[in-house]
Amino acid sequence: MKFDFSGYATKNDLQCSDGRIIRKDAFKHNDGATVPLVWQHSHDDPTNVLGHAVLENRADGVYAYCKVNKSQAGSHARELVQHGDISALSIYANNLKQNGGDVLHGAIREVSLVLTGANPGALIDNVSFQHSDGSFDEIPEEAIIYTGEEITMFKETEVVHAAAPAAVKAAPPAAPAANEDPTVQEVFDSLSEEQKNVVYYMIGAALDEATTNNDAALQQAYTDGGEEMKHNIFESKDDIGGGEALSHDAVKSIFSDAQKRGSLKDAVLAHAVTYGIEHIDYLFPDAQSVVNSPDFLKRDMAWVTSVMDGTKHTPFSRIKSIYADISLEDARAKGYVKGNVKKEEFFALAKRTTYPTTIYKKQKLDRDDMLDITDLDVVAWLKAEMRMMLDEELARAVLVGDGRDIASLDKIDEQCIRPIYTDNDLYAHHVKVTAVSDTQDLIDEIIKSRENYKGSGIPAYYTTTGLLTDMLLLKDSLGRRIHNTVADLEATLRVSRIVEVPAMAGLERVVGAETLALKGIMVSLGDYAMGADKGGQIGMFDDFDIDYNQYKYLIETRCSGALIHPKSALVIEQVK
Repeated sequence: MKFDFSGYATKNDLQCSDGRIIRKDAFKHNDGATVPLVWQHSHDDPTNVLGHAVLENRADGVYAYCKVNKSQAGSHARELVQHGDISALSIYANNLKQNGGDVLHGAIREVSLVLTGANPGALIDNVSFQHSDGSFDEIPEEAIIYTGEEITMFKETEVVHAAAPAAVKAAPPAAPAANEDPTVQEVFDSLSEEQKNVVYYMIGAALDEATTNNDAALQQAYTDGGEEMKHNIFESKDDIGGGEALSHDAVKSIFSDAQKRGSLKDAVLAHAVTYGIEHIDYLFPDAQSVVNSPDFLKRDMAWVTSVMDGTKHTPFSRIKSIYADISLEDARAKGYVKGNVKKEEFFALAKRTTYPTTIYKKQKLDRDDMLDITDLDVVAWLKAEMRMMLDEELARAVLVGDGRDIASLDKIDEQCIRPIYTDNDLYAHHVKVTAVSDTQDLIDEIIKSRENYKGSGIPAYYTTTGLLTDMLLLKDSLGRRIHNTVADLEATLRVSRIVEVPAMAGLERVVGAETLALKGIMVSLGDYAMGADKGGQIGMFDDFDIDYNQYKYLIETRCSGALIHPKSALVIEQVK
């Protein structure tokens, strides 16, 4: 891989301005790791990520081979380094462990290009958190570490992974052949960061026991350059939360079992009860939500928008429709015979008035719950649910009614919002289909009934997903699809579109001695008027109950709805 520039991310054995010293191999486990290359440690904007850096642990520090991306910020950073305007790197590290003033272990999370490397040595800036009262807490386990080393710019240099000391070990060791048992090192390198932390704890506990029992052999394994490590760099068992520590023999037994299983995690869990580690699952990371707010388990709502946007909206809530029936014989124009009396035309006028009703949805939240829920805006989420459900109820009432029993106190008055499904035959012409043997016969009957439609424009056809599927699956005598697409079926039925309505599934009604199953509604919703006076439109209200420490929310509307033109809808029903 070709890199753009390189430099020391941090140097060993340099005393920082706060007195701490980064010791050799403090970041040894980051050797070969790839971490983000960032601008000035800015983590609040993804555009601040300039590329990535491959780390190499050396005898005198950690060296970084940097490759910038092709973004505008990355290209600009490359120019700044090439021109010599920026010449310093810095790292952000956490999980820092130290013995006195010596930093012995840590995890490098990112490398940053910085305007200056501070002093020509090293500088550690502790990460601090500010409280609302103005005080600060310093967190010594996290730090931004600067050095004074300058960057080296590459000129078409390719870094080969197999090269000698300057090689960049970016890839983990290759997996063992199928006929070979994996080594402990290979098993360990395959672990995630969280799983390695479990191993660190167990090794630290074993080292404590070895020190207590004067186990010279194990102590020698933790000696660096002839100097015995005086401080356990891992968490003590008291810090982890108590419980029995593992002995040296126990650790060796677990590692031996891991070689056979191929998974250190499985081996640890298998030995958990044997060695008395209670609640070992506490050491593994918690589950995290993949979305910012809970998803709604809901019905398909696409048809709701079609209904709410398709109806005619009026600025008054009392809807009156007046019509004259000129279909009678007496309303026809007549021929005149000389000497005879000319007869007057006769037709009748009729009217229908629809009055408004109130439809609402109410909800409440305890204030304590609102304060405790910090991951999302629970009020906005709740209001979105209330509006969504109110719209669905209105759309259902317009097409087929709310479905509640007539005796229910929650039922929407069907004299105020008149469902097309059960409306009078004068407005919604009901087509009763009998003697239908298959879906093709039903389609034929729907096409024949089209002559009864007197509404404006080309209507839409509202039906169930099941019936739509049956229509699309129809085949001719050669086994070919009759309707390859929904658009083909729409052309056959002579409708502008077909809308799937889950609320229509299974609906039926009893008329006389017959049970009629609803198969669809053909209507142009521009012939259906929904009216609301000023102030009666959909509104959201909230209030706080001091006695019960609760916020209460109400969404409601006061409106009416009805077909306003005769024969402006066809209701297709099949005799069961």
